[in-house]
Amino acid sequence: MKKKKTVEILFFAVLFIFSWWLMWKTFRVNASGNLEIATKVWSDFAATIPLIRSFSFGQNWPPQYPLFAGPPIRYHFAFFAGVGLLEKIGLPLDWALNLPSALSFFLLLLAIYFLSFEIFKKKSVSIMSCLFFLFNGSFAFLDFFKKYPLSIHTLTDILHHDSFLAFGPYYGNKTISAFWSLNIYTNQRHLALAYAVFLLLILVIYRASQKNNKLSLNKTLLWGIVIGLFPFIHLPVFAMMESALFVFLVIYPRLRKNILVIVILSLIIALPQMIYMGSSNYQGKLFHPGYLIENLNYLSFVKYWFLNLGLVTILAPIGFLLAKKPQRKILLPFLALFVVGNLFQFSPETAANHKFFNLFVIGADIFTAYVLALVWQQKIVGKVLAAICFLGLTLSGIIDLFPIKNDVYAEVKDGKNNPAEQYIIANTAKNSLFLNSSFTYHPASLAGRPIFLGWPYFAWSAGYDISFRSSVMKNIYESHNREEVCRLAIGNKIDYITVENTTNDINLPQIDLSFFRENFKAAYADQQKNFYIIDIQDNCLEYLFCQEPYF
Repeated sequence: MKKKKTVEILFFAVLFIFSWWLMWKTFRVNASGNLEIATKVWSDFAATIPLIRSFSFGQNWPPQYPLFAGPPIRYHFAFFAGVGLLEKIGLPLDWALNLPSALSFFLLLLAIYFLSFEIFKKKSVSIMSCLFFLFNGSFAFLDFFKKYPLSIHTLTDILHHDSFLAFGPYYGNKTISAFWSLNIYTNQRHLALAYAVFLLLILVIYRASQKNNKLSLNKTLLWGIVIGLFPFIHLPVFAMMESALFVFLVIYPRLRKNILVIVILSLIIALPQMIYMGSSNYQGKLFHPGYLIENLNYLSFVKYWFLNLGLVTILAPIGFLLAKKPQRKILLPFLALFVVGNLFQFSPETAANHKFFNLFVIGADIFTAYVLALVWQQKIVGKVLAAICFLGLTLSGIIDLFPIKNDVYAEVKDGKNNPAEQYIIANTAKNSLFLNSSFTYHPASLAGRPIFLGWPYFAWSAGYDISFRSSVMKNIYESHNREEVCRLAIGNKIDYITVENTTNDINLPQIDLSFFRENFKAAYADQQKNFYIIDIQDNCLEYLFCQEPYF
C-alpha cells in the first residue's frame, strides 16, 4: 500500500512538472524585459496580451473587448482579468499568466485522475486516462510515417520534428483536426480550468449517486453559485455543464431536487452576465450537422471520427459495454457533448466546436483505459495487445509534443524597450481609444488601451460586426482630406490615431505618411521607425461637437 502511494505521489509530481514546463515553454519574459512568445501561440496571444493588459495597465470596467472597443465584451474574460490583477499588483507578466495556467492544467489532470479512479477504482485506469489526455490518439502519426518512413533514423526524426502532424481544417492534413494537440491549452490558457471544473462537477454528482443519493445543501448551493459565475469564466463550458445537469436530471431521479436547485440558481446568477455580453452577430444556421466533415454522409462521418479519435472509437464503446450500469451512466453527459458538437454551430467559426469534442474525448479515454486495464490482465497475449493499443493511442500525441519542445520564440519589445508603449502609458487616459495602424501587438494594446479594430478574425469570431469599422479605418487612413479624418475620428469617439508605413501589408489600409505629417501635429514621433501618434483633440478642435459616426 505504501509503495502504491509513493508511485501515485511521484506521478502527481511528474504531472505538475510537465504542466509547469508546458506553460513556461510557450511564453516568458526575457532578461531584457521583452516578451518571448512561442510561434505556435503567436496568433492567439495577439488577443490574449491586450486582454490581460486592459485590466493591468488600462481601465477595462465595465469590460469591453480591447480589440473592438466600445460595446460590452462578448468573450469570457474573467481568467485574464485575474491575470491582469496579478500583473497590476507587481508580478511580471510571465509569472502572472503562467502560474495560474500551470496550476489550472495540473488541476485538470488531477480531475481526470480522481474521476476515473472514482468510476473504476483502478489506479492503472487513472494513470492511463491522464496519459491518453496528454498524448492524443488520432491516426495523424500515419502521415508522419508517410513522410518519414520507419528506419534507424525514426527516433531522431521524432525528436527534431517541429510542426504538428495535422492541422485541419486549415492546412496540411485537413481531415484530422488541429485541436487534438496540447497547443489548444497553451493557446487558450483559460480552457484547462473550465474543463477541470466540469470534471469536478461530474465527480461530485457521480459520487453522490453512489452514496445514498445524497448531496448536501451546502454543496448544492455552492455548485449553483460556481456554475452561475461561468459565463464570464468560460461561456461554452457553462453551456456544457448545464447540458450535463439536464442529463443527470434524467439518469439520477433521486438527486433531481438537488440538481434542479443547481440549475435554477446557476441560471439566475448567470442571466445578468449573459445579458451584459449580449448576443453574437452570428447569422448562420444553428443546425449545422457534421462539424468539419466535407460531403457529409454515413461513411464520411465514420471515417472522419475514426481518423480523429483513433482506437478510442473501438475501445471506448467496448469499455461502455463491459462496465457496470452505474459506471455506464457517467459516459452519457460526455456523449451528449459529442452529439451537440456534431449537430449545432453556436459561433461564426465552425471549428470552435472543438471544445465539445476535446471534453468528450476525456470521458471516452477513461472507458478506453478501463478496457486496456482488463486486457493487460489476460496473460502474455493480453499484455502484448494492450501494449500495442497503448502505443497506438499515444503515438500521435508523443510526436506532437516535440513541435512544442522545438518551437522558437518571436520577441515583442515591451516596457522600457518600447518607447511608444511607455509614452502611451504615461501620457494618455487609461480608457483612451486608439485607431490602430497595425493589427497585432500594437503599442496601445501593450499599454492596455482599447483599439478600434484589432486583427479582424478575433472580433469576427467573438461575434462582432467588423464591416463598419473596417470601412471607417480604411476611410480615415486612405483619406487625403483633413476635415474628413477629423469628423470620422471624433464621430467614432477615437482619441488618438497612430500612423506608420503600411505599404508592405496588404491587410491594412495604405497610409500616406506625408499627408498626416503635413496636416496633423504629432504628439509622439519616432522618426526612425516612421511611427506617429496624433492626438485628435489637439488637432481637430473645430470638429469636437460632432457626436455621431460620420461615415
